[in-house]
Amino acid sequence: MKQVNVLPVGKFGRDFIPADFLPEGKDEYYLRNEQSIKPANYWRNLLADEIEALVKNANTCEDWDSLLVTDAFEPHWIKNCEFSGLVRIGKLENVLLTHHDLQMPAGITNSRIISCDIGDNCAIHDVRYLGHYIIGDRVMLLNIDEMHTSNHAKFGNGILKDGEQEEVRTWMDLINETGTRAVMPFDGMTPADAYIWAKYRQDATLQKILGQITQNQFDSRRGFYGTVGDACVVKSCRIIKDVKIGPCCYVKGANKLKNLTINSSEEEPTQIGEGVELVNGIIGLGCRIFYGCKAVRFIMCNNTNLKYGARLIHSLLGDNSTVSCCEMLHNLMFPAHEQHHNNSFLTASLLLGQSNLAAGATVGSNHNSRANDGEIQAGRGFWPGLCVTLKHCCRFASFALLVKGDYPAELDIPLPFTLISNDVANDRLVVMPAFWWMYNMYALARNTWKFNSRDNRRIKTQNIEFDSLAPDTAEEMFTAMTLLERWIAKAYLRDANETTEGTGDNELAALGKRLLMDETEKTATLEIVGENMENSNRKVLIPKASKAYHAYRQMLHYYAMTNLLDYRQANMDATLESMCQALAGPRQRQWVNLGGQLVTNEDVEQLLADIKANKYDSWPAIHQAYDRLWEEYPAVKQRHAFATLMTLLEVGRLTPQLWNAALQEVMRTKEFVCEQVYLTRKKDYENAFRQITFSNADEMTAVMGKPEDNSFVKQVRQETEVFRKIVSAARF
Repeated sequence: MKQVNVLPVGKFGRDFIPADFLPEGKDEYYLRNEQSIKPANYWRNLLADEIEALVKNANTCEDWDSLLVTDAFEPHWIKNCEFSGLVRIGKLENVLLTHHDLQMPAGITNSRIISCDIGDNCAIHDVRYLGHYIIGDRVMLLNIDEMHTSNHAKFGNGILKDGEQEEVRTWMDLINETGTRAVMPFDGMTPADAYIWAKYRQDATLQKILGQITQNQFDSRRGFYGTVGDACVVKSCRIIKDVKIGPCCYVKGANKLKNLTINSSEEEPTQIGEGVELVNGIIGLGCRIFYGCKAVRFIMCNNTNLKYGARLIHSLLGDNSTVSCCEMLHNLMFPAHEQHHNNSFLTASLLLGQSNLAAGATVGSNHNSRANDGEIQAGRGFWPGLCVTLKHCCRFASFALLVKGDYPAELDIPLPFTLISNDVANDRLVVMPAFWWMYNMYALARNTWKFNSRDNRRIKTQNIEFDSLAPDTAEEMFTAMTLLERWIAKAYLRDANETTEGTGDNELAALGKRLLMDETEKTATLEIVGENMENSNRKVLIPKASKAYHAYRQMLHYYAMTNLLDYRQANMDATLESMCQALAGPRQRQWVNLGGQLVTNEDVEQLLADIKANKYDSWPAIHQAYDRLWEEYPAVKQRHAFATLMTLLEVGRLTPQLWNAALQEVMRTKEFVCEQVYLTRKKDYENAFRQITFSNADEMTAVMGKPEDNSFVKQVRQETEVFRKIVSAARF
């Protein structure tokens, strides 16, 4: 334990920067002056009558010459305070500051101020220790035990200050508990940044350069002051150390805030509430953290919420996410993650966004090796249901929905939009592909709308694809269709007592496709068994495989045509021939979810090569590269959609007849979607057990309304009519 040192009284508030780290010809305030937005001539010394008034108000100062003020200064509003070091106080007038129902007069009372700049018309009352901070204008600091900055403050960034050793660097151990995917957190880090750093671990050159970029992005000099932006309110807090707070932030009742950057703005204010303890982290714009939450070595991206005792440790929480009550350790969570309930647990996982963990879900509960080095990876829309228990290591395609159950072994589910069930009674795993499309259309359609509507970010640093039907899920569906073709072919041959020995995968797929497309009745009674989906000897049953196969085809056609209609709307003068020429090209089959933004694998490889070639020497430059790829994405997606349509049609040339037939087909699908949204919502009203708590139908209608009056059902019907007009205008 470090001893308590004894220093001369004259050192109080002095020598903030150790002499070894002070450049020649500079004093200990040189960085503070660089940080200050006030010009040097803004300050003046106190007048004799002002010193007299301050003394009468029970104020003390080691050196009144070190207390500087402005011309608009009223000493009567400073009472019972102690000043040490160089303290500069801005304009102080007889005014009130208000925040909600709280009103406090501008001024400084009952406080100890050590070497600080205080902005115009601030209200600082009962702050028992305020040291080395630059306070903005109209700031309220009330009832704070301790608020100060050290000379080596890093404000949550994983950097080293001059003279520091590597062992003091802050790392964030994402995805894997062993720290083998650790990244250096930094202000402005996006899920995409964390992904390329944590995922491409095999590239030692890339890893080294990303570390150098992060270290070089921040000033390593010692002596920067903590800052509190204009119009902030910080009240009833215990310990605040090495924290940088953006404008218009509201902090109340926090127990401990240490080594943080809290981003906030007038347009996107951040709020931190009662009982919170946050250490070594970065908090984005527009965040909410309330009611006893604990977070250590973390990043909360823009517009995220942490509430009701949630624990966030060694994790990055993507934009537009809300987490309550539960515990999360060593995770990289892409945007729009939802996790509530006190008994939800998530550890050592990579979730690619739009995910939702239900009550009692325990994801990553056990390690199936001799070390804590397991991982779980899930595509977009991951949804483990009530009391689901998963073990490391598992992998899931997009929109995997798991039924309540204790899953006994590792899972690898390559089929998207799937319902997964542990059938304990029959000792088997049941995997139903395309479940969302076939039986849960209301939720699937509503997801895209919901995630867009909840995106309240003003500054969108992380680009996000919210549509459930996108290039990543399209390619997963193509993969799933090929697997279904093979499995159905094998089932057919087994049923006919024929061997599959010597039959290649391509031959099996061709047979399965012929059965599915031309002889569907022959597959109706077959037992379809999946392969390599569970690390066990249990059977993996694939129910409704034929129906799912055709559902995938319908989804792919719908995805392709909706995107081609977007092209058509943007290019009304285009002919069919010019459209085909503009969109022609091979189908890009490998896509990377880059923090929520979809990018071809080819473009990601080029991006990483450019980083290693020092084309991008800072994270903002890398972010600009993301943005350029995002600007190109609509056209890239439309080309992929065109290639998808050509694959489905199995033609090399698109004729007007084929195009117009495709328009008719997509209109039928849109009507199907509209009808299924209504019917899947209507099922809730027709369930007899949903009706038992109501005395009569009128009471149920008064409480639940009618399915046809549901706002989303109405919205989809309106969109369908608009879509009909778009289709009608798109003919060639």
